[in-house]
Amino acid sequence: MAEPKTRPEAAGVAEFLAGVADPQRRADAQAVCALMAEVTGADPVMWGSAIVGFGTYHYRYATGREGDWPPVGLSPRKAALTVYLSAGFDDAGDLLDRLGPHEVGKSCLYVKRLSEIDQSVLRRLVDRAYRELNGRTITA
Repeated sequence: MAEPKTRPEAAGVAEFLAGVADPQRRADAQAVCALMAEVTGADPVMWGSAIVGFGTYHYRYATGREGDWPPVGLSPRKAALTVYLSAGFDDAGDLLDRLGPHEVGKSCLYVKRLSEIDQSVLRRLVDRAYRELNGRTITA
């Protein structure tokens, strides 16, 4: 079985975030990184070349594929700030309704401008996802 391509790296998180070209996206990413560090109590770690993650959980699929991934993380993508909440959004409808302008994927929250969303709601989403998965092994 092949090793997962995206793994923790030794690269510096502060340097990565400082290198984000768009000043607004850079500031938003730095603010969300600080928020996640505060909420989780974990240090940020680069996962691959473009994801900042907090904590880790292990996943194992029936196919035999397995690996590690951060329960929460972020990536300052060009189109939007991507917030990774690996626990997903199945029971988060009430929080998402109060968050402000955003889009969601299976476990990704896409935010154009941090100033347009309710950061107390973002804190709750991050806390929920981190507590649900950090340090656990998930079998699917």
